[in-house]
Amino acid sequence: MFVMQNKRILQFEHHSQPLISRKRFYRRMLRHSGFGLLIIMASLGIGTLGYHLFEGLSWLDSILNASMILGGMGPVNSLETAGGKIFASCYALFSGIVFLATVGVIIAPMAFLASWLTSALLIRNQIGFRLING
Repeated sequence: MFVMQNKRILQFEHHSQPLISRKRFYRRMLRHSGFGLLIIMASLGIGTLGYHLFEGLSWLDSILNASMILGGMGPVNSLETAGGKIFASCYALFSGIVFLATVGVIIAPMAFLASWLTSALLIRNQIGFRLING
C-alpha cells in the first residue's frame, strides 16, 4: 500500500462501508490510471537508459527499442554486444511483468466495484444462503 502524508492512495473501502459516489469512483480510476502511466514511463526510462548504456544506441534508437519491447513487438535494432543482449533479455522479461502489473493496477477499481456489487447483491437477496441450502 502506498502512503503519502497519511493519505492512502491505492486503498479501497471495506465491504461493510457504503459504496463511494460516482465522482469519487472516476477520481479513483483516474488516480489508478495515472499510477499505471507512471509505472510505464519509469519502465520506458529504464529501457531507454539500458539500451543507451549497454548497446551504445542513440537516445532516439534507445527509446524506440525500449518502446517496442515494452509494447510486446520486439527490438528494432540488432544487438551487437553481449551486455546489450543480456540487458535486452532481462528487459523483455521485466516488460512482461510490468504489463501484467499495470493492467492489474488500472482494472483494480473496476474489479473491486464488481466484487462489492456482487457481495452486496448476495447479502441483500440472501442468494448465498439459498445456494448453499438448496
